[in-house]
This record gives sequence, structure tokens and C-alpha cells, in this order.
Amino acid sequence: MKLHIVVLAGDGIGPEVTAEAERVLGTVAATHGHNFEFEHQLIGAAAIEESGSPLPRATLDACLASNAVLLGAVGAPRFDNLPPNERPEAGLLLLRRALGGYANLRPAISYDAIKEASPLRSEIAAGADILIVRELLGGLYYGEPRGFSGTNGDLSAKNTMRYSVAEVERVARVAFSAATNRRGKVTSVDKANVLEASQLWRQTVTRVARDYPNVYLEHMYVDACAMQLLTSPKRFDVILTENLFGDILSDEAAVITGSLGMLASATIGGQVGLYEPVHGSAPDIAGRGIANPFGAIASAAMLLRYSCGLEQEADEIEEAIRIVLKEGYRTLDINSGGSTYLARTAEIGEAVCDAIAEIADRRHAYHAV
Repeated sequence: MKLHIVVLAGDGIGPEVTAEAERVLGTVAATHGHNFEFEHQLIGAAAIEESGSPLPRATLDACLASNAVLLGAVGAPRFDNLPPNERPEAGLLLLRRALGGYANLRPAISYDAIKEASPLRSEIAAGADILIVRELLGGLYYGEPRGFSGTNGDLSAKNTMRYSVAEVERVARVAFSAATNRRGKVTSVDKANVLEASQLWRQTVTRVARDYPNVYLEHMYVDACAMQLLTSPKRFDVILTENLFGDILSDEAAVITGSLGMLASATIGGQVGLYEPVHGSAPDIAGRGIANPFGAIASAAMLLRYSCGLEQEADEIEEAIRIVLKEGYRTLDINSGGSTYLARTAEIGEAVCDAIAEIADRRHAYHAV
């Protein structure tokens, strides 16, 4: 298969973690006979410094012409004084809207090898495997009207949570389809006891569920879900929720894995898929070679699965991550102080590539027999 992948390394630790994800994709291409072509473009603070825009036209055009987009991280404190629509993060919001991806998939997995890294007791977190499906183009983040009004002591601000039936239905179908290939359960999260938007959400999800008789649906208020994620995470399979709730809950789910650095994401449903680790740009450790690349590498696996249909290749990357963790490789954020090897970002990437090569050797030996 020939793929054209646009890499947006972005800001902070973004270039460091995307370099390892790109290296892993190159190893997969070599072991499976694929041709992956990588094109690098600017976004965020790096793009502002180069062109004055957080999303240059050249970047957007390249992304729209690609098979998939791999993103590192966006954001730099030195631009926090700019108006919101001129900050680095504005480039990411514009890109998401332009690509049209309305479903954001965020897995949260408790890896047995690093279960001690979680602040949760191992008997609570061990074995948890959750997929959070977050609606990405609606709700408070995009709803109109919004903004400031008044002056001085009379200043006020407004945001609007707005959803249509069509917006809810399309993301609900993504969640139910995912559940059919997992453990067959969807937990739809809302605040229907207070919000009309959540009442519409619950009604629509209930109706869509009738088309998936083999999937069990439960509804849960967002505050109850936040508690259950910390006290009983293994009860969840697929969590379906709106934009704001999904943003908060998926970050909270990092406690299951032990670090935001372990979390991957895929934004699908639009013209081109967007894949990025959940963590931010982490400017405090940028350039030191100690960032955790596992989230970026796992995002590369999701790219192969959802944009390319390369299920086996995606599985091999995920298996390689487990192998490397089991061998004791750790970055600082997941080092629980045990007898493990504190590795640098590039060493993690190299170890994952070596594991993929070993998996390929076993596969070739099996087929030879």
C-alpha cells in the first residue's frame, strides 16, 4: 500500500514524539512491503513564527490532499497574550473543523507492566480497557452565539451548548460500531437532568441503539461517570459523550494508564483522519529528549487501523508497545521506581521498532512452515 502521510510535529515535545512515531511507521512499511511517504508541515507556534498564522494555507492544503495526518502537539506559553483566534491552539481547532472529523476516539488501557504507575490501586485499574468516543465538532467549543459583551464592571461572557439530532446520531453510530468489535457495551454520558442539549442527546442515542441489538446501552450522568472512572474503571467498555464532557473524562482516564503520555487519539469521520497523542506540548521538558513517545506511537497504530484498514500492522505496533513495556523501558512519567530502565525518547522508539522487526520475523517464520 502507498500512503501519503502529513506530519505536523508542532510545538514543545511534538517534534520529539512524532519523530519516533514516524520511525515506527517506517519500520512497519519496511516489514510489510508498504510505501509510506511523509510530508512535514507547520502548525501552531512554529507556524506563527514562520508565517504569522497558526494554520498556514500550505499546511491545510497538504493535509486535505493526504491519506492521514499525524500531529505532535500544539501550544506555547509565549503566545498566551494573543487573542484566542490567533494563538497556536486556534490552528488545531481550525484544522479539526476543516478535516471534518466529528468522532474523537481515545483509548485508555491499563498495561500490566506499568500498573504501578497508576495512582489507583492495581486491583482497581488492572485490566481496564476503555474506548472514549467524544463528539468533536459541536457543543460549547463551537456553539454560537459566544463571546464577550459589555465593558469594565458590566463585562459578561457567553458560550452556547448546541447539538442537533444529526450530530448526535452520527457519533453515536461510531460508538456502537466500535462496541460490536469489543465487549458489546456503550455507556452514554450526559447531564440530562439539567441540560436540554443532554436530553436531546439521550433521546437520540436511545433511538440509535435499536439498530444495534447486540450492544448493551446504559446512560450515566457525567458526574457519576467521573467517579466511576476512578473507582470502577473495568465496568466500562465504550464511553460515548459530547465534546466538553469527553475532553474532561478522557484526560481523567489518564490515571488508568499512569500518564497522559500513554494516551493516543484518532479523529475520524471526515475527509481525512487526524491522529495525535492526548498530551500537550509540555514546554518544560521540550528539547531534553525525555518525553514519552508511547502515545504518539499508539496514535500511529490508530492511523493505520482507521485511515488505511491495516489492522494487522496496527496490532503489531500495539503488541510491540506491550513488549517494550514488559522489557522494562520507562520514561520518567511512568517510572514507578521499580527495577526498570529509564530510557530516552529515541531509545523507546528504537526499542519499539526492534520489537516490530522481531514480530515480523516470527510472522515470516510461521508462514515459511
